[in-house]
Amino acid sequence: MTKPNEPATPSTIWGGRFASGPAAVMQEINASIGFDKRLYRQDIAGSKAHCAMLAASGIITEADANAITSGLDAVLAEIEAGTFPFRVALEDIHMNVEARLKELIGEPAGRLHTARSRNDQVATDFRLWVRDALDSADLGLAALQRALVGQAEAHAGTVMPGFTHLQTAQPVTFGHHMLAYVEMFGRDRSRLKDARARMNECPLGAAALAGTSFPIDRFATAEALGFAAPTRNSLDSVSDRDFALEAMSALAIAGVHLSRIAEELVIWTSAPFAFVRLPDSFSTGSSIMPQKRNPDAAELCRAKAGRLISDLNALLIVMKGLPLAYSKDMQDDKEPTFEAFDTFALCIAAMTGMISELTVDAARCKAAAGQAFSTATDLADWLVRVLGMPFREAHHVTGAVVKAAETRGCDLVDLPLAEMQAIEPRITDAVYAVLTVESSAASRVSYGGTAPDNVRRQCAEARTRFGL
Repeated sequence: MTKPNEPATPSTIWGGRFASGPAAVMQEINASIGFDKRLYRQDIAGSKAHCAMLAASGIITEADANAITSGLDAVLAEIEAGTFPFRVALEDIHMNVEARLKELIGEPAGRLHTARSRNDQVATDFRLWVRDALDSADLGLAALQRALVGQAEAHAGTVMPGFTHLQTAQPVTFGHHMLAYVEMFGRDRSRLKDARARMNECPLGAAALAGTSFPIDRFATAEALGFAAPTRNSLDSVSDRDFALEAMSALAIAGVHLSRIAEELVIWTSAPFAFVRLPDSFSTGSSIMPQKRNPDAAELCRAKAGRLISDLNALLIVMKGLPLAYSKDMQDDKEPTFEAFDTFALCIAAMTGMISELTVDAARCKAAAGQAFSTATDLADWLVRVLGMPFREAHHVTGAVVKAAETRGCDLVDLPLAEMQAIEPRITDAVYAVLTVESSAASRVSYGGTAPDNVRRQCAEARTRFGL
């Protein structure tokens, strides 16, 4: 075994130029096989498409192409069976696959790398991986949306307090609140789809940076790999990772949305609120306090949003000062990207489970909805609608009525009519019809409002619009 800082033998990949091999620490920092082996499916798919194109273009023989394709299938089978001999000395997934291919089929393996470089190879593999990961992320978000719509349908008429500044503002329905997140995650899905469409161009054939002198058909390889077209500039093809940055940006924004609903679950499950209860399967206990039910899954989703943001930031920093074309810095693009998608998948699964299985205490929500004079705006609107009062004057009168109720220590609906008339003589007992939390919520019939009938229609529309 090579000792630290002791030169190794020349590399079989690029050693023809060098008299001695890399130091052990150089070999360690240079190798990426520990993490980029995740690209094996994409790498083999890209190699098979490249091989087929080389044969179709007359660059290699059909016999060599057949041998290469069969050998790549054998390599894929070994990796999936867990018997593949990954070697750090071969640096990355590309050379590990190629070296094993040579062991299996001999000389034809050496022709596979004709008219390509590891630069365009990894750019293609990575795009394929991110594209697959975006599809998986979209499926996860759709599942979370379905869970949210399910709760919205079940609680279209369940009244709860709506908050601004975390202070009780106006009554809303629990279903309406759930649908707010359906919209947020819908925009997140749209961003993922936009990112996928923009990145769906194939770098294969750009070679190291300048293209190739071989008569390759880049449109054929792009089509074989499901890309819309080949990339248009060979320098750009191998030198940017904005497709990963855009995807991670979308994940980070979605992570913020996950963190916000996680925060609400933490608040709503606390004893002072007790609006909802998480199932045992998504709660934990305390090592010292036997009564505790901690919303740890929600708290961890809240925390992991920071991981998504930091992974994006890490790759932004890697890319920010690189001249064209490829630099080895870009080997550090994969770990933060892999971690971001792994973290996101875990959080989405946990949040979907929590939302699907939570139970709502409707009575508790209704009682809280009536606190802090939450129907004050309904009183002001009644003054405008029934008495023809300008809203600013109605706002002032309502403030005085709220102060009177606060002094008496009662809710608006319980304040005697005489005390209201002492402030505004034209108020009649008809006003009480708008001062309950149910009537308040039911009155919000404007498009996108919280009225239960609106919520039911919006649930049906969301299922259609988002394919749920």
